[in-house]
Amino acid sequence: MTINTSSMEYNTSQTQIILREYGRNIQKIVSYIKTLDDKEKRTSMAYTLVELMKQIAPSVKETNETNQKFWDDLYIMADFDLDIDSPYPMPEKDVLSRKPDRMPYVSNRIRYRHYGRNIELLVNEALKKEDPQEREEAIIYMGKLMKSFYSSWNNESIDDAVILENIKNISGGKLDINLDKVKEDNLFEKLYKTKQRKGRSSGKQKGSSNRRRRRN
Repeated sequence: MTINTSSMEYNTSQTQIILREYGRNIQKIVSYIKTLDDKEKRTSMAYTLVELMKQIAPSVKETNETNQKFWDDLYIMADFDLDIDSPYPMPEKDVLSRKPDRMPYVSNRIRYRHYGRNIELLVNEALKKEDPQEREEAIIYMGKLMKSFYSSWNNESIDDAVILENIKNISGGKLDINLDKVKEDNLFEKLYKTKQRKGRSSGKQKGSSNRRRRRN
């Protein structure tokens, strides 16, 4: 059996695929669309091709941003040389070489690490409140959180006076409530209570029951 190799195409002899995730056939269709003289026909086929590209990537959730990405990819595969009426403008050529913007590094120093950065953000939000009642409620809520966070980090309780002093320090002395009222009404009661381990408690009960048996 002889095979006619004259009509066979090898990848090494074909043009390079620009976006491999779409495959060579999509690339060929893009090249064919570019050869059409009628702009209206080019546009119609481009819309059809974009729908086909979406089917190739079904896991991509369709949003306005992802739709624009498909059209951008079409322009990229056309080497930015495609005159059609698309719903999005043609991207700049340097989009392929453009480096993403560097994320700014958060250099703000956290004063009390065991409370975390979010407590400082809550303090800033509380400072924006002008109503004294709302400010007091914000302080009480933060006190509860801080007591819970401290217990989680240190496995021990913290005095309400220390928490209130920490809030004053973070707020620059602008947030404060009566300490006696906090202690009398237990306003800084923890939001999250540490649960006792079942294994440890059951082990103690089992051990005590064994000791009672030995005594009997």
